[in-house]
Amino acid sequence: MENSAKKNGNLVAIIVMFFIYAMISFVTNLAAPIGTIWGYQFEGNSVLGMLGNMMNFLAYLFMGIPAGNLLVKIGYKKTALWALAVGIIGLFIQYLSSVVGAETVVMNFSSTTAEGAAVTFPITLNFFIYLLGAFVCGFCVCMLNTVVCPMLNFLGGGGNRGNQLLQSAGSFNSLTGTLTPAFVGALIGVLSKDTMIGAVTPLLFIGIAIFVVAFIILCFVAIPEPNLKKGNKKVKYSHSPWNFRHTVLGVIGIFFYVGIEIGIPGTLNFYLADQGVNGAGIIGEASTIAGAIVAVYWLFMLVGRTLSGFISGSVSSRTQLIVVSTTAIILIIFAIFIPKTATFPVPEVIYEGGAQVPVSAFLLILCGLCTSIMWGGIFNLAVEGLGKYTAQASGIFMMMVVGGGVMPLIQNAIAHAAGYMVSYWLVVAMLAYLLFYGLIGSKNVNTDIPVDEEAVDPLNL
Repeated sequence: MENSAKKNGNLVAIIVMFFIYAMISFVTNLAAPIGTIWGYQFEGNSVLGMLGNMMNFLAYLFMGIPAGNLLVKIGYKKTALWALAVGIIGLFIQYLSSVVGAETVVMNFSSTTAEGAAVTFPITLNFFIYLLGAFVCGFCVCMLNTVVCPMLNFLGGGGNRGNQLLQSAGSFNSLTGTLTPAFVGALIGVLSKDTMIGAVTPLLFIGIAIFVVAFIILCFVAIPEPNLKKGNKKVKYSHSPWNFRHTVLGVIGIFFYVGIEIGIPGTLNFYLADQGVNGAGIIGEASTIAGAIVAVYWLFMLVGRTLSGFISGSVSSRTQLIVVSTTAIILIIFAIFIPKTATFPVPEVIYEGGAQVPVSAFLLILCGLCTSIMWGGIFNLAVEGLGKYTAQASGIFMMMVVGGGVMPLIQNAIAHAAGYMVSYWLVVAMLAYLLFYGLIGSKNVNTDIPVDEEAVDPLNL
């Protein structure tokens, strides 16, 4: 009876973690498509357009380690509840940017267009309010990620089974990631300088409502608390996650991975929208088509994670990471060299109005099949053998998710200076590092460090 009750309790906890993982993607994937609105207002400046995405991920840098400490101090459930409350506030601030400060000019920004022409445009107060909202939402998703990843790995017992749960949960994450840019693109419609963030407020209100419901439900759900076994007694660890080479290299891998995952579709969104503006490739409503195409990238991530969820019980994380890193490198190199004049028709199921998009875009969205399994695989490999240090390591990992803001911003700066396809060489370089991690860096060479809870003194955080 006791084992049965434990299994049922674990099942409920797994379902809750799956749901939270889906919400993480919803909040995160609002930033890039909304950025096309700001980018268009700023004379097509994709770097400014991606600042919301940057602020979302910059929050990880500040909240990652504190979130890991929260897991140790107050447990998984309370950390998740705090995260949901913060998410409600962040989404509401983003809504405020649609009704406050649109007429107040804070500063004038000078830039150059892709053709080299000098332009100056005003940056209004509501843009900074939006950036603040994106930053606060970043705190939310950082805390939620810190909860979900180690909890699913724990519930799965680590190893292949832990990775299997992470990949299965990732399927729900990718589902909302697929729907969000498509919804944003549909709400925006034809992109123009008259398009304001108010166009996407329905999604913000939906997000707030979901967070409120999730908060209420989570209040009544029991979540395992492996870090609170000793009650209020605190322990002091003799080592830290930084003492494990495979963990440190994995932390770097997470930084690059999130830059890859966000950079591929984020830059592609601007590329496709820009093709429509310039009449050089897309026929039809550029923003809607761009959103629909990018949504397919997240759909492929959904497919990839679903498939990985089935095979991860028997195929190691290391093998999967090596295969998908190699495949993604090949796809992106082909995408870089194929001329943008080579196009293919968008299927009616994706965009009813009909359109032509570059073949390179198709190769880039195919990368979703590859990036889909990387997060779970890297996390699983990097925390393998950490034992009691896993919660602290999770916080460090979340801190490095800032790569999802830093690297796409660098990529868009390269795109602005040298061209969109040239910027994808940065992605190739990051994928090469992940290939190295899978081949060599993921091996635990610090097995002499004791990781059992009983082997140490009380923690003083």
